[in-house]
Amino acid sequence: MWSNLLTALALVFVLEGIMPFVNPDGLRRMFVLGAQLDNATLRFIGLSSMLVGVILLYFVH
Repeated sequence: MWSNLLTALALVFVLEGIMPFVNPDGLRRMFVLGAQLDNATLRFIGLSSMLVGVILLYFVH
């Protein structure tokens, strides 16, 4: 189990590192736009992301 968890965490780091490596200016612009969103919108985006992840995990397993 720990091996799977650490593998997933490693993949998160790899995927999160792609955008700043490939397009750092675009990432900065995205952060600026994200900082201007209200809390309700950010929560909705976070919830949507979690739901997509859970659904994807369900179909994979």
